Amino acid sequence: MKFTWFNLMPWPYLPDDFRHKYRSVWVDIPSTLYDPAKGHALYNTYLDELEYAETLGYDGIGVNEHHANAYGLMPSPNIMAAALARRTSKAALVVLGNSIALYNPPIRVAEEFAMLDVISGGRLLAGFPVGTSMDTNYCYGDIPGLTRERYKEAHDLIMKAWREQEPFAWNGRYTKLRYANCWPKPIQSPPPIFIPGGGSLETYDFCLDYDYVYCYLSFSGYKRAKQLMDGYWQRVRERGKDDSPYRAGFAQTIIVAESDAEAERDYREHVDYFYNRCLHVYPGFADAPGYRTIKTLKANVTAQMTRRAVGDVTNMSWDQLVHDGYVIAGSPDTVVGQMRELIHGLRVGNIFCLIHIGNMPKDKCMRSTKLFAEEVMPRLRDEWPDHKRDDRFWIHPLASHAERPAAAAVGV
Repeated sequence: MKFTWFNLMPWPYLPDDFRHKYRSVWVDIPSTLYDPAKGHALYNTYLDELEYAETLGYDGIGVNEHHANAYGLMPSPNIMAAALARRTSKAALVVLGNSIALYNPPIRVAEEFAMLDVISGGRLLAGFPVGTSMDTNYCYGDIPGLTRERYKEAHDLIMKAWREQEPFAWNGRYTKLRYANCWPKPIQSPPPIFIPGGGSLETYDFCLDYDYVYCYLSFSGYKRAKQLMDGYWQRVRERGKDDSPYRAGFAQTIIVAESDAEAERDYREHVDYFYNRCLHVYPGFADAPGYRTIKTLKANVTAQMTRRAVGDVTNMSWDQLVHDGYVIAGSPDTVVGQMRELIHGLRVGNIFCLIHIGNMPKDKCMRSTKLFAEEVMPRLRDEWPDHKRDDRFWIHPLASHAERPAAAAVGV
């Protein structure tokens, strides 16, 4: 199993009446709610948490890209990954990822990802999301019906830029370059590619066409994800691909405490903050007309940020949140059992651990992070013994790394 400690980097200072007073946490949220001085401390706290995760043995540390929102404060995940590249030495830098349809020209992604891979000594894991409707269509103005076509062209340009050893001309519909010439080139050729998906069925085939890892990112939990993941594995079989669990990943909210009762007592308020404020997205922003394809619409797969997809978490009891799989939470023994149900129910070899939740303070986050690393992860490492030698989908760093200044100690 591969475990990535993933930080969404939410804004933890939204007012109690946010859900009632403001239409959406995304796109049109007023910047009067943001305080740069608090943001300075917050970014450094979040980087501390990511660096701490590496010291505990997590396989990867993860960041992502979103715009004009309080759900995740990373309009440029590459900046975060660059900061982490010099302060870490072992963990994969999981940039999940760059919304490549938004870059003009997309070769910028090829260049910046190559830089990250070289700086880190071959530790980049590159994510190519289509991007949410909020980010891609509303914040950056991309035409919904053209987003996937633009995405595919951007992908092809990036991969060719990494592959070609001589300058080449690129005459695409959306990008035209007389001299496409990526300097530097990545150490890994190419870095492993993870494709975050929110339910679009076409993403299955895209991943299988190129042997990329399909990553389902959902906040409605692993039990509600089973139908979609079963559909993915059915498509794997139909395409004649092997069934390695490392072809798939899943993001899960996780809380580990000394006991089940402590998990509810100490962390419930932060789960409530996340679901009721960070996921308060105006439905019109979550699903621009044309964003989802006809095939996905016919399959009745809804956008993941809508109330219909997530459900009415506001009125759920803690027991229901845990029972329905929205949150994996409790003592180490309880969490191990729930994690095994997730891992084998969805057949995934990659877990994106969402351990920092909502407005959770640093000490609580690090306590849960440490308990998961020391008392849960070791018991889950060998869940797929028949595939333990399958390293096709993970990073391949250099055997030796350039010296770097020692990072300041972080921890509780």
